[in-house]
Amino acid sequence: MNFHSKLLDVMQNSENLGYGGRYKQLAPHIANAFNLRLMIKIASGRHWKNATEDQKHALVTAFSNVSIGIYATRFDGYSGQSFEILKVKPGIHGSQLVMTRLINPNTDDINLTYVTKETREGWRIIDVILDTGISELAIRRSEYRQILKQGGVAALTTQLIKKADLLGLN
Repeated sequence: MNFHSKLLDVMQNSENLGYGGRYKQLAPHIANAFNLRLMIKIASGRHWKNATEDQKHALVTAFSNVSIGIYATRFDGYSGQSFEILKVKPGIHGSQLVMTRLINPNTDDINLTYVTKETREGWRIIDVILDTGISELAIRRSEYRQILKQGGVAALTTQLIKKADLLGLN
């Protein structure tokens, strides 16, 4: 998986790149590997339908910035890690599950399941499930629920922009 190669490359060069460099290096690869628009559509639930196209675009941009920023923050060092794809199996609603392991020589390995969905551009990740069974998308949906309830898509966009600022993007 090309995405894993880029993650490892960024990890190996993380000190020289700094946060901004990691973000810049990862941005096109995350945008290519993930279907960020579908992810935020799912995470925002019924509020997505009520949003204008401009609001949707702003929300996707803010969500993308935060998603990339989180990866740039998490993958900030290298100590011999590698990725191993264990198997691919069918999921629900036409999805595929890519069972993967992040091998950590000095600590416990981490099992990841990428939930992928086919698009016109190919298979894209729409969720990542950690070995504990925790869905990243479910966490986001839970995190965003109250913000959406109180202020809709505009409020969520504002919160995501603030989160990107905290991550060091702006």
